[in-house]
Amino acid sequence: MEKRFIYADNAATTQVSEEVLNAMLPYFRSEYGNASSIYKKGRDAQKAIEIAREKVAKAIGAQPNEIYFTSCGSESDNWAIKGVCDKLAAKGKKHIVTSVFEHHAILHTCEYMEKHGYEVTYVPIDSKGLVSPEDVKNAIREDTAIVSIMFANNEIGTIQPIEEIAAICREKGVIFHTDAVQAVGHVEIDVHKMGIDLLSLSGHKIHAQKGIGAIYIRKGLALPNYLHGGAQERNKRAGTENVPAIVGLGTAIEIACTDITKKAEITTAKRNRLIDGILQIPHTRLNGDRDKRLPGNLNISIEGIEGESLLLMLDMNGICASSGSACTSGSLDPSHVLLALGLKHEVAHGSLRLSIEDDIPDEDVDYILEVVPKVVERLRAMSPLWERIVKGEAIGN
Repeated sequence: MEKRFIYADNAATTQVSEEVLNAMLPYFRSEYGNASSIYKKGRDAQKAIEIAREKVAKAIGAQPNEIYFTSCGSESDNWAIKGVCDKLAAKGKKHIVTSVFEHHAILHTCEYMEKHGYEVTYVPIDSKGLVSPEDVKNAIREDTAIVSIMFANNEIGTIQPIEEIAAICREKGVIFHTDAVQAVGHVEIDVHKMGIDLLSLSGHKIHAQKGIGAIYIRKGLALPNYLHGGAQERNKRAGTENVPAIVGLGTAIEIACTDITKKAEITTAKRNRLIDGILQIPHTRLNGDRDKRLPGNLNISIEGIEGESLLLMLDMNGICASSGSACTSGSLDPSHVLLALGLKHEVAHGSLRLSIEDDIPDEDVDYILEVVPKVVERLRAMSPLWERIVKGEAIGN
C-alpha cells in the first residue's frame, strides 16, 4: 500500500503549481533573452517582466511603477527598513517601531540597525496575538523613521489591524511598512486604500518558485538604491533579471487572488474543523485570535509533549506539519512568537502549526484528526512530566 502523504505546511513553502511551471518553462529555453538587450529576444523578456509587474500590482491595489522585484521577502524587508533609515538619517530620524513577534527578517534587521546607532521600540502583543494600534501610536516619537508591523503572523496566523496602524502613521507623518509575505494571496489587500507605504511579498508562499519576491514602494517615496551596478528595476536594484521566476510570480499571484474570498471561506471551514477537533484533546489551547487569523492557519499548544517529537511522528504517518516558523525549525529555543503570547517555555515547545489551503480533501482533514490524538497519546505516555501535569503540579518555567 502506498504511504499516505498530506502536506499541511504551506506557511513554510508551497509546491510550484502546474500553471506557474508551464508559464516559466519558455523563459528557461526558447525565450532566454536578457531583458536589458535591445533586440527582439531581449525586448520580449522585458515585456514579460512588465506583464508580471502589472499582475503583482493589480493583486495588491498598486500601480506597476510601484513594484520592484527582489529575491525574496527577506530582501524586501531589508530594503524597506534600511532604505527608509538611510533616507531619513540626515534628518535625525533614527528610531524604528516594530512588534515583538515579527519575522526574523524584520527583527534581525532591526538588531543590525541598533548596532549602527538606531533605537528600536518593540511593541507587545496581547494574549490573542494582536498588536494594539494605540501601543503603536504611543511608541511613535519625533525621531521615528519607520513603523513596521506584519500583516499576518507567520506562526499563529493572526491578522493585524493594518489599516488603523497605517492611519496613525499617516497622521504622525511616519512611513509605514508591512511584511505581507503570509497574507498576499490569502486575504484581500489594497495598499492605496489601506494607506500602506511599503509592502513585502514572496513567491514561494503562493506556488511560485523560491528565490523571487517583490516590494511595493508608494509612488513619491524615493528610497536609495538597494544594489548598485546596472540599470535594472528602474536603477534601484542592479542585476540581470530572473525572468522565469518573475513570470512565475506574476502567474502565481494572479491565480492566488482569483476568487480569493470564496477560497478563503472554503479554507476557513476546513481550518475550523481541524481546530475544533484537535482542541478535543485535553490540555490544549489555540494560539492566536480565533477569527482574526489567516484562513488556513491553526497553531495549537499541546501540553506534555515536545514539538520535535510530534513532528517526527506525524511525518512517520505521512503528515507534514510545523512547530513554529520554518526559518527556526532547527533551533532548540521555544518560539519567540509563542513566548510573546505569554506561554511558558514547556508549553511553547509543544506547539503544532498546520497551514492548509482550500484544495485539501475532506478525507485528509479526517485523517489528520484521526492521527494527531493518537500521536499525542503515545508521546504523553512516554513523558515523565505528563502525570505531573495531569495532577496540576508546577513544572517550572
